[in-house]
Amino acid sequence: MNEVRVGEIRIGGGNPLVLIAGPCVLEGEAIAMEIARQLKELCRSLKIPLIFKASYEKDNRGSEKSYKGPGLKEGLRVLDKVKEKVGLPVLSDVHRLEDVDRAKEVLDIIQVPAFLCQQTSLLLRVGEAGRVVNIKKGQFVAPENMAGAVKKIYSTGNHQVLLTERGTCFGYNKLVSDFCSIPIMQGIGCPVIFDATHVIRNYGIPSEDPRGGSPQYVPHLSRAAAAVGCDGLFLETHPKPSEALCDASSMIPLNEMESLLTQAKAIHDMVRTWR
Repeated sequence: MNEVRVGEIRIGGGNPLVLIAGPCVLEGEAIAMEIARQLKELCRSLKIPLIFKASYEKDNRGSEKSYKGPGLKEGLRVLDKVKEKVGLPVLSDVHRLEDVDRAKEVLDIIQVPAFLCQQTSLLLRVGEAGRVVNIKKGQFVAPENMAGAVKKIYSTGNHQVLLTERGTCFGYNKLVSDFCSIPIMQGIGCPVIFDATHVIRNYGIPSEDPRGGSPQYVPHLSRAAAAVGCDGLFLETHPKPSEALCDASSMIPLNEMESLLTQAKAIHDMVRTWR
């Protein structure tokens, strides 16, 4: 497996569990800084490497009226401030070819959304940007078939690639986690991150509706992924999820992260000693 490096953070290859966390979408500078600082303090105490994530734009909302984020210019300004003032590497997803050149100036990790994981032109442009790339596995793609997306990135000379498991759609509006996908995708040669907060979304129901997600299962899924041997967790969090402007029904309350991470880290550390 290739070890992926984000500054001083090492992902995969027997390294400690990594956390990618933050709100679903940027809602403003103040709340982004608040979440980033609290996560940094928590992860420092737990000795968990942290990468801050937040989308500057969500272009796949269920309605054209839904909040999409502040956009490229303002979003990157906020993420750059998180890097500068809080001292964390940052990740955001890119939906358009024309965003990549500007995004690479700020982002440490460029994320390819699940729905675009087979978009050749986007994958090639992202690979050429020279940043670490996180490809989210599409709900419609078998884990072994993610090798094609990885090869597209590798063809640009960029071998710093992460894969993120976020569930597979076996029926209408429900995602199911096949935990075999973690070792399968690791077999492609990439560290694998497990996204526990998108797996529990109930699609077809607006994310602001309490029925739109089942966040009570996030700790169970996170522990299971750590036991299988994932290289990191991807968790969306917010001080008051019910008031969030996107994915309100699936994010984890910030004050519940410590217990979840303590358990997942303990399991991951134990599994590492068996490898």
